[in-house]
Amino acid sequence: QLQLVESGGGLVQPGGSLRLSCAASGVTLDYYAIGWFRQAPGKEREGVSCISTSGGNTNYADSVKGRFTISRDNAKNTLYLQMNSLKPEDTAVYYCASGPRTSWRRCRAADFGSWGQGTQVTVSS
Repeated sequence: QLQLVESGGGLVQPGGSLRLSCAASGVTLDYYAIGWFRQAPGKEREGVSCISTSGGNTNYADSVKGRFTISRDNAKNTLYLQMNSLKPEDTAVYYCASGPRTSWRRCRAADFGSWGQGTQVTVSS
């Protein structure tokens, strides 16, 4: 059974950086698209960024383009999200999730089936 565990969240000042990690166990991630999603209080869960099985294709929400970078290391069964130039509106619980091969294209939460427990990111001065 696939298990996903996020880490790397925390409190950071505006303009700062964080790197999130998502470690998978139980099943290899090689055959899954994987992605990062976030949910702020009172808001729906939204796709932040998704990546194809090989890592050669990525998809970013407009709000994070140019600031966030998604990557994966299939040898380590791990997903990453490098977040730079963080803004207060990036504050949310961040989740990683796995889905079918083509699910990275739309990067919609409804298409992803296995989820981690989430890690809190707070951007505040």
